Amino acid sequence: MKVLFVGAECVPFLKTGGLGDVMGALPAALKPLGIDARVMLPLYDSIPDRYRSGMKEIASIRVPVGWRNAYCGIKELEYDGVTYYFLDNEQYFKRGSAYGHDDDGERFAFLCRAALESLSAIGFWPDIIHGHDWHTGMIPALLRHYYSWRQEYAGIKTVFTIHNLQYQGNYPPHVLGDWFGLPPHYMTYDHVEFHGSVSFMKAGIQLSDRVTTVSPSYATEIGTPEYGCGMENTLRSRGSSLIGIVNGIYDVLYDPAADSHLPARYSATAFETKIVCKTTLQWELGLREDVEVPLIGMVGRLTGQKGLPLVLERLDELMYTENVQLALLGTGDPHLEHLFREAEHRYKGRVVSYIGFNDGLARRIYAGSDLFLMPSQFEPCGISQLLALRYGCLPIVRETGGLRDTVQSYNEWTGEGNGFSFAPYNSWDMLYTVRRALSLWRNQEVRHKLVANALQGDYSWSRSAQQYQGLYEELK
Repeated sequence: MKVLFVGAECVPFLKTGGLGDVMGALPAALKPLGIDARVMLPLYDSIPDRYRSGMKEIASIRVPVGWRNAYCGIKELEYDGVTYYFLDNEQYFKRGSAYGHDDDGERFAFLCRAALESLSAIGFWPDIIHGHDWHTGMIPALLRHYYSWRQEYAGIKTVFTIHNLQYQGNYPPHVLGDWFGLPPHYMTYDHVEFHGSVSFMKAGIQLSDRVTTVSPSYATEIGTPEYGCGMENTLRSRGSSLIGIVNGIYDVLYDPAADSHLPARYSATAFETKIVCKTTLQWELGLREDVEVPLIGMVGRLTGQKGLPLVLERLDELMYTENVQLALLGTGDPHLEHLFREAEHRYKGRVVSYIGFNDGLARRIYAGSDLFLMPSQFEPCGISQLLALRYGCLPIVRETGGLRDTVQSYNEWTGEGNGFSFAPYNSWDMLYTVRRALSLWRNQEVRHKLVANALQGDYSWSRSAQQYQGLYEELK
């Protein structure tokens, strides 16, 4: 079976979120299952030279973008057993970042059309084109209109994965012709129309053969007005064609038994040296070095979606009433960055706010923290809680989306669980759960049981890859 992944970002070349992790890890996980999974993405200017130097140019084509034709060079790279194709157009992709540009819609319209136009040039005819998020949502419409009558394209099926429904790629009606050259009948409710706009996301949901999202709980949630972002009716209409498959992590890359970023290594069968990671982290961040003080870690984007307003609402109370430390790493909303910097100033030696991103420090926070706070307002899947579990750091999460599917709240009676959770989105429930986690953490027997449970869990892509394999086989 042949599958072509198409997306806007991919680890290790460029990453802004979980989409990049999936694009980088899932194709490799499908290889042992006998699936020839390849990846296609833009050749951004910011892709490091160490990868560019290994690329070879295999073709150049002209890509229709509405009424005009645009140049597209195609470069190929074999990396860690996976074949990658990079689409080169300096007008669209010679940028320092993947997103946030005034012409993003036209840039990703080009990506959709170029992905289809390039198949003959690369000599790879996939059974399935697997598009990821709104940037690739128009591929099924273009495939249906321009290519389905050609023999070599006739059997190609499409899968579309929603990583975050909030980002939809909605544009004015005139782009239907200007970017895609599609006739007016596509501007209808059962095609690409969404509240008078052309919606890349709507097209992907409505016109793909199958739709997936990144956790079973999120697949259910997005069928409701609270989480559906206005598309809940369209999503419910897909019925059993919409499923949720939880993401995994690249467990070879993230392995506390072999991670060179850590001051000490440990495993599920011998995690005594994890305490060295804690004291070293306290020293590195300027926190008071004390193994008896619980250290709470937070790593991720600083946005309202991640539940950070709840943390700020109760931070003073938590610091006044509990002997606890907090280490935060992330960047995002400038207002939230400012508030966490203020908190560091107020609680010098107890709170550290590292505004920015540092992969090595992120890993040391996962390894050195005792608890990991992630009270998200919504969370399609979440990677941070999986990384925390992989490093034996106990998550405290809100029961939503992938957090509900991956974190099992500790049960004192059975000893089962790998973390702590609460359901209502409010700061009082969060604070109560943090205090419960702190109380149980101070019980050494419970602590060791929970850490062992976390370290023994399987957070790899293997199980999820098998589910995707089953989905692909249904379509072939």
